[in-house]
Amino acid sequence: MIEHTSLIVTIALVCAFLVGLSKGGLPSVGTLAVPLLALVISPVTAAALLLPIYIASDMVGLYLYRRSYSGRNLAILVPASLLGVAIGWMFSAYLSSIFIGMIVGMVGVMFCLNAWLGARYRKVAKEADVPAGMFWGTLTGLTSFVSHSGGPPYQMYVLPQRLEKMTFAGTSTILFAIINAAKVIPYWELQQFSNFDSTLVLWLMPAAIIGTVVGKRLTQVLPESLFFRIVEIGLLFLSLKLIADFVFSI
Repeated sequence: MIEHTSLIVTIALVCAFLVGLSKGGLPSVGTLAVPLLALVISPVTAAALLLPIYIASDMVGLYLYRRSYSGRNLAILVPASLLGVAIGWMFSAYLSSIFIGMIVGMVGVMFCLNAWLGARYRKVAKEADVPAGMFWGTLTGLTSFVSHSGGPPYQMYVLPQRLEKMTFAGTSTILFAIINAAKVIPYWELQQFSNFDSTLVLWLMPAAIIGTVVGKRLTQVLPESLFFRIVEIGLLFLSLKLIADFVFSI
């Protein structure tokens, strides 16, 4: 039991570090956190454990990007994403954790395929479209609720608009800060925060802070293509493992 607990704490520290890396400038790295932690605890519990880490990091991001964002995109994506959170809340009470883990795995595979096959965006920037924004925004909220993996749906909608870099980052930061805050009440109502010792969050905070500093440094010195390819391969294997767990449980 002690060895099992130590394993959970060790992996949780690694995941908090990954969350920090994502906040330090390597956003795709954060996608690894929940699938990795879901190998040793319930995927929903993993998401609940990491939620305070995300929220603490969001506070810094909101200050840094308070003047850089797309108001039209937020007007479309915020209500759609909150709808996705509500859908996730409604169904999480009825779905098994292994099924939710399979959803996490599918999101991870989708992310890898999108990264490797390459989304061929039009040279002419697309407008922020309401129907498409409602679809991708809802999916963003749902996948974020399940596994903090709302990045891929968000990127699939916003990247074709070819926003300026800081505007893209600021819109993402503000949107996910709102989504993460909205997840607190559902997670509390579902009693997910009671499934782990809350003091563990305090142990994870320093790892996330260190990860943020290291993430900024890595963004500056590592070849981007090499680093993300390693991360994506790791994500693919973890995602396939979660999907396989569901398939073999049938």
